[in-house]
Amino acid sequence: MTGIGEVFLLALGTRSDALHPALAAQLRDPRRRLVLRGRFTVAGSRLGAVNALARPFVGPAALLTAYERDVPFQVELRSTRDAEGSPVLRTTRRFRFRTGEQTIADVLSVATETGAVRSALGSRGRAEVTMLCDVDSEGSLRLVSQGITLRLCGVRLPLPRGLGPRIRVTDGWDEVHQRRTIEMIARHPLIGTVLEYRGWFAPASG
Repeated sequence: MTGIGEVFLLALGTRSDALHPALAAQLRDPRRRLVLRGRFTVAGSRLGAVNALARPFVGPAALLTAYERDVPFQVELRSTRDAEGSPVLRTTRRFRFRTGEQTIADVLSVATETGAVRSALGSRGRAEVTMLCDVDSEGSLRLVSQGITLRLCGVRLPLPRGLGPRIRVTDGWDEVHQRRTIEMIARHPLIGTVLEYRGWFAPASG
């Protein structure tokens, strides 16, 4: 099994057959590097400065401090292999806010938990999120966080469920416009939504 989205396909196993054909085709794209561009109807965090306070713990390229509507963005995907030969997907998302560009990056790998992927968030990978993968009735890829672990000074600290945000991602397909759709929301049980974005994207033409 190969393709730019091999990490997701491996986690899904036979459930990948239920993906929308167009979405499955993009996940199986054989290119090792892919750039996609699109637009979010809304993106960012209303918490702003509160998120900035967390940067010393999670490192750069892990949080957004702006919140805007109609935000152009670019996603760069790079598929590589780790030392054991297992697939790794490196993703860089660039949000072109009117107040300035911000970036979220992560490194995805197949988790030891069945049917899940692991996201090392930010350029330093200090926050690790285990995401359970599934396919909904419309053929969209759905990811739901199962746990978050912080890595500080070489020590792994699993966050109790009541302290970490619950993350949900839906990666789907728009039949009318023939393009991918994305919706992500991270909601903390105590302070509410800490990060969200939703919109569409497609392979860059040049």
